[in-house]
Amino acid sequence: MRAVVQRVRSARVLVGGSVAGDIGAGLLVLLGVTHSDTTADARFLASKVCGLRVFEDAAGRMNLSAADVAASLLVVSQFTLYGDCRKGRRPSFDAAAGPEQAQALYDTFIAESRALGLPVATGVFQAHMQVELVNDGPVTLILDTAR
Repeated sequence: MRAVVQRVRSARVLVGGSVAGDIGAGLLVLLGVTHSDTTADARFLASKVCGLRVFEDAAGRMNLSAADVAASLLVVSQFTLYGDCRKGRRPSFDAAAGPEQAQALYDTFIAESRALGLPVATGVFQAHMQVELVNDGPVTLILDTAR
């Protein structure tokens, strides 16, 4: 699994002009799934994201996690994270998992994040979405479970 994680002051996702999910301060997580990913990968990645120490402590150092500061997550499915642009000009998405597998692992990631105590808002799986965010920092990290 692959996640692009952005620390945000606010973020929201719209589907068909209506807000599907929104958060204040927290983390926007764009989440991609590939064929070899498992439930264990989804659980590991959720734990990693929720525990990332990317929020500032009293000394101004990135030393606190989303759980520490009661931040929210906005999780958006993003199969294009597995786009391969090495050949030609049109990305290949062969490495992206099919919808059934991807949705199951997306749902596992969300459930695990909630089980870890974080409020989680989401986009709509397989929908055309507009994502709006105010990046804080900016802080943007890429996490990948590939070993």
